[in-house]
Amino acid sequence: MDSFSFEEFARRRRGGPPSDAWRRYVPVIPWLLAGLFLLFLISDFSYTVEPHEQAVVLRFGAYKATTAPGLHFKLPIVDRVMKVSVEEHGLSLPFGPPVQVAPGWPGMISSSTASSVSRASTNPDDDETLMLTGDLNTASVEWTVQWRVSEPSSYLFRFPGEGDDRSARELLTYVARTVMNRLVGDYSFDEMIGPKRGDIAQQAREDTQRILDAYDCGITVTALQMQQVIPPDRVKPSFDRVNASIQLKQKLENEAESTRNKLIPEARASRDKLIREAEGYASRTRAEATGEIEALLAKYRAYQRAPDVTRQRLYLESMQKLFESVKDKTIIDADLKGTLPLLNLNQAPNPAQTSNPTAVGEAPQ
Repeated sequence: MDSFSFEEFARRRRGGPPSDAWRRYVPVIPWLLAGLFLLFLISDFSYTVEPHEQAVVLRFGAYKATTAPGLHFKLPIVDRVMKVSVEEHGLSLPFGPPVQVAPGWPGMISSSTASSVSRASTNPDDDETLMLTGDLNTASVEWTVQWRVSEPSSYLFRFPGEGDDRSARELLTYVARTVMNRLVGDYSFDEMIGPKRGDIAQQAREDTQRILDAYDCGITVTALQMQQVIPPDRVKPSFDRVNASIQLKQKLENEAESTRNKLIPEARASRDKLIREAEGYASRTRAEATGEIEALLAKYRAYQRAPDVTRQRLYLESMQKLFESVKDKTIIDADLKGTLPLLNLNQAPNPAQTSNPTAVGEAPQ
């Protein structure tokens, strides 16, 4: 049996001998294919990583290395490069990304449940923000989560699909909501809107990061901030009245504290002044009493040495003090009989009476 010839087949179809031009291009076709294959290998020999990305290199499907931004080289065909954005992403909770129902769910859940999940994913309601606090009150809580990919290899193996972070957002949403619901149930409403707000945010970030580390998904939560913690709209008027009462109470307490801080220093200054005056009076009285005692002891010692002289001196000193304290003085002669002689010591002597001494106290004939 004769062998098949492509040229003979082409000549028979055209009805004539083979063309010389076709015969010239046939040897070039293998070289052209080889050139295209070589060009493909050269183009697949290098890759570029953007500044906000990191690349994961897989060799025969297994992890090889993680490369930083810049120009890098790889083995064509053998190596596969998957790029991951490592910039920071934001997530507003508790709404998060819309929930998708998996294709196999309709056979496992009822149609009513599937429709409710679909409505919740397409039309997020404010009721999703409601959480039960530790004192059995209801609070509307909203917060934001800032996250980024810290381990690209773990991230890609956990969430397949280059450039799609939807699965990561859904996981982060579920974890963050679970953690926040648990923490809100541990605190009262007043603590959440007051001193414990920052502590709750810090504890939520740490607990969320711990759960994500257990999943080994390569995600790092960089920040978690509480946006608003308010009562539901149905009880907001009552809450506003209670809040106004609390503010009035705090205002009165502040005024009382201000008055207290003003009066206490004044009272302490007055107390110190009275204490110093009492101490001065005590020292002065003690010194006077000590001086009087020393004077009496001196007189007593003098009396022991010369009783008569001391007695007379004390009598004269006492009479001198007595006369000094009396304004009008009258001297009476005890030996005179009859008319009472008077001598006014408060008036200056009369010249007439001085020349006639018998005029004073002279009795009538």
